[in-house]
Amino acid sequence: MRKFAGNASVELTSGVWSGVKPRMTLFMVDVETDGPAPGLFSMVSLGCVRVDRQMTTTFKAIFAPVSDRFNPDALAISNIDRATHEAYPDPAEGMAAFAAFLDGNSKGRPVFISDNLAFDWSFTNYYFHRFVGRNPFGHSGRRLGDFYAGLEKKFGAASEWKKFRRTHHTHDPVDDARGNVEALLHIADLHGVKLPE
Repeated sequence: MRKFAGNASVELTSGVWSGVKPRMTLFMVDVETDGPAPGLFSMVSLGCVRVDRQMTTTFKAIFAPVSDRFNPDALAISNIDRATHEAYPDPAEGMAAFAAFLDGNSKGRPVFISDNLAFDWSFTNYYFHRFVGRNPFGHSGRRLGDFYAGLEKKFGAASEWKKFRRTHHTHDPVDDARGNVEALLHIADLHGVKLPE
């Protein structure tokens, strides 16, 4: 379908304007959990840092369990026990607040990026659909290690990017997300990649 914008015509294909650069904002997300799979196990906490030079636009939430199953060793990574986890707030509150944070801090479409995309996104997606009814990130995301490996043209480089973190990896999800943003910005500068602003 052809539409007209000012003096220029552009094609509308499947609801997307071709020839028009979509606006987007990258958000680095990190989650801590009490086990390996959403629904069967629960998120403990979620941290998010908007990708920009300041790295001051952040979000953090902690969540009560959604399942009776848990792995004590996984909880120990977050430095808590089961009783502490059970006393955390209702996940519906935290996920609604996260959706509002993304809506209020995105220039266009929010884009999910993580150091462990399959894991972090699966929990985030499950919780958004269960407690909010929608995932503001949509159905896709980006993995930091793959970005780096592609730029280096070396598949095995997927974990080498971690040396570019400055913030110590503490398993506080905001600290971990911030360290990953630091690495992403360094990699982008190193390779002359312009990131969305």
